[in-house]
Amino acid sequence: MRMYTTLFFLIMFMIGTDTFLISPMLPTLQVQFGVPTDIAGWMLGAYTLGSAVFALIAGPLSDGWNRRTVLLSGLLGFSVSTILCGFADSFWTMCLFRLLAGVSAAFTAPQVWASIPAVIPAAKVSKTMGIAFAGLAASQALGVPIGSWLAASHWSVPFWTIGIASLLLAAISFFSLPDMKPSVDKGGRISILRRYTPLVTSSKAMGAFAAYLLLHLGSGTAFAFVGKWMADSYGLPIEQIGTVMVFLGGGTLLGSAFSAYAMRKLGQFYTVTAGMTVVMGLYIILPRLPGLTSVTAVYLIIFMTLGILFPIIMGLLTSLNASLRGTISSLANSTMNGANTLGAWLAGLLYAQFGGYSSLCLFAAISLLLSLGTFLMSGALGNKAARRGQEPESAS
Repeated sequence: MRMYTTLFFLIMFMIGTDTFLISPMLPTLQVQFGVPTDIAGWMLGAYTLGSAVFALIAGPLSDGWNRRTVLLSGLLGFSVSTILCGFADSFWTMCLFRLLAGVSAAFTAPQVWASIPAVIPAAKVSKTMGIAFAGLAASQALGVPIGSWLAASHWSVPFWTIGIASLLLAAISFFSLPDMKPSVDKGGRISILRRYTPLVTSSKAMGAFAAYLLLHLGSGTAFAFVGKWMADSYGLPIEQIGTVMVFLGGGTLLGSAFSAYAMRKLGQFYTVTAGMTVVMGLYIILPRLPGLTSVTAVYLIIFMTLGILFPIIMGLLTSLNASLRGTISSLANSTMNGANTLGAWLAGLLYAQFGGYSSLCLFAAISLLLSLGTFLMSGALGNKAARRGQEPESAS
């Protein structure tokens, strides 16, 4: 069982590293391909666009397939397309290969979550889920900075490294994972659209997903150009940007470790409302801070707070309908990546034409304010009196 746990951790670590790698490398790639600031963010957005669109169909479709085959196919495609990114000779070929990597990731990541209950004993499923999620958090704390340091030798090296490592993981998965063929009644198959019907017809679910989109839109827009801001404002080379990213990713990792504790002590309602309020305030003061040390410290607190919030909010979403957890997970993944795609495009536009990084931080604060308001109006956070130890009522 330990082998499966390690394998799932490493797969999510590679996907997470590849997802966020472009941000610190953006100044280097912008110069390499000679593109203006207002469209440079599409090198990040292409990946999240592919993942957002195909996540909507990958999860429901794979419910009727052998999960081992889907995971292997997605991981192989992810490996090859990431390696090809290192051979991109223009902005548009880079965007194409990033798009393909995102599509492949959309088929790979959901299979990790779905495969855990199939190969891990029930008593250890929750722990394994937490370890797999830690792979994503660790990718920000370690994977992205390591990628930035590798890029100091040549911008292609991080892509080749991630691609080859993922190829090795695909080979290990081929020899170690068993077949996972879901038992589906012949006549009991449900169309993709019908799986989403209970969510679309629930005002509570729609409000919760709208709030989730706004949360990722704000945080994703601010994160997309943090590397470029540090290069422009503080003259940091790519390897030093990678060092700063250690603190950002470390904050996410630390926050995720304390998420369950915060939930027990404060409850869902107060943890989410207090956490989002703190992040809003920090985004407003961030561009006005006097030096890199204070900026890094504040960003550490921001990412630590988001690390606390995201697992709680993901649990909130999956509790909306217990019979549709797989579909909800795919929709949440699509919502997150759709928000990050839009955020990458908006970040370039705002940074280039509306006052640099200050406009991104103001946009992030407004998005989080709207997100919190939407959560409260939808009723998804529950009420204050029943805030502890109770799961939200399912959407039906």
